[in-house]
Amino acid sequence: MRSHRRNRVVDVTCVTLSLLCALLLFFDSWDDPRFSTPYLGVALALAVAGSLLLGRRRQRPVLVAVLVLGVGLVTELVAAAVLVSLFTVAVHRPWRVAVALTAAHAVGSVPFAVLHPDPTLVGAGYTEVGLAVFSFVLSLVVLTPFVAWGMVVRARRELVDSLRERAERAEAEAALRADQIRGREREHIAREMHDVLAHRITLVSLHAGALEVRPDMRSEEVAEVAGTIRASAHQALEDLREILGVLRSGPGGAGPSAGGTRPQPGVADIADLVGESRAAGAVVALDDRLPEAAGALPASIGRTAYRVVQEGLTNARKHAPGHRARVLLDRTGAGELHVRVANPLAVAAAGPPAPPGARSGLVGLSERVSLAGGRIDYGARRGEGGVIDFCLEAWLPWPT
Repeated sequence: MRSHRRNRVVDVTCVTLSLLCALLLFFDSWDDPRFSTPYLGVALALAVAGSLLLGRRRQRPVLVAVLVLGVGLVTELVAAAVLVSLFTVAVHRPWRVAVALTAAHAVGSVPFAVLHPDPTLVGAGYTEVGLAVFSFVLSLVVLTPFVAWGMVVRARRELVDSLRERAERAEAEAALRADQIRGREREHIAREMHDVLAHRITLVSLHAGALEVRPDMRSEEVAEVAGTIRASAHQALEDLREILGVLRSGPGGAGPSAGGTRPQPGVADIADLVGESRAAGAVVALDDRLPEAAGALPASIGRTAYRVVQEGLTNARKHAPGHRARVLLDRTGAGELHVRVANPLAVAAAGPPAPPGARSGLVGLSERVSLAGGRIDYGARRGEGGVIDFCLEAWLPWPT
């Protein structure tokens, strides 16, 4: 709205200046013996019409310039309108169009100069050819600066528009990247919630199942199991509170490793993870063949290895309760961290139903391992004594 109002003010100013210039030239030519009174009246009327045409110069710049050119063939009172119309063409149309119309106006000034020669030039000895050349050159000298000015304005506007477009595109790309980062962070948090809470909830379900199928337990045993359930539920709430705290922190807030949150688990914490499962009544064997240098592994690699074991033990408790799970930690000859969790495939037995799963743990774990630069494999395998095991294996890079 503000730009439109400014354009209207500029248009009115151009029309007004063109009319004033036409009036000044009219009064200056009143005593010129070259022009009769009827001619000056017609010339003034044409000059006024040409000036009023400038009000449409933005919508039809070429048409206005051509019509003003026609008026310029008859009278020089329209000189200001010629300058404004050519400037407008240079601003709103390609340079080729502006140059062509400028040349046309320069040529159009020749007939008037020949038909109404300036007495000063005639007294200086100019012939008709000389008058034509002089008029053509003079017109080019006068018109060229205004046309060049219009081309500069056009180039500047195109540059500003290009910079604005680039800025808008950059903002859109930045917003898209921010959305992608937020999406990845939500996926990361969803994986963390699955890995952490599924482990805790299966422990709670396992102990609650023991209370259900063992109604003859002594009061001391019931109290011990209830205490374990309470501790596991409390730990699950703590884990959930920590993850939700990361969600509430918002952009630029504290991340998972920022102050106020617990250190992320690594390879050194796998033994404690196995101990928790054993305390819950699961049968787990840990075969740790890692050298002491395993403690210097990057945090991302150690955390991924921990999640692999956590997912494997969670699935073992869900789908093969009461069977022995085996955890292997080793360094391969190719210099990779090898993590393996195996448990026998078992037919569902009578008793409490297994906790429901989201059926996305292994998919999310595969993505986590891939992002860490490793590879993963899982499925049924024939183990020792011909027993069919479900094996979850991951090979993670071991930086040298």
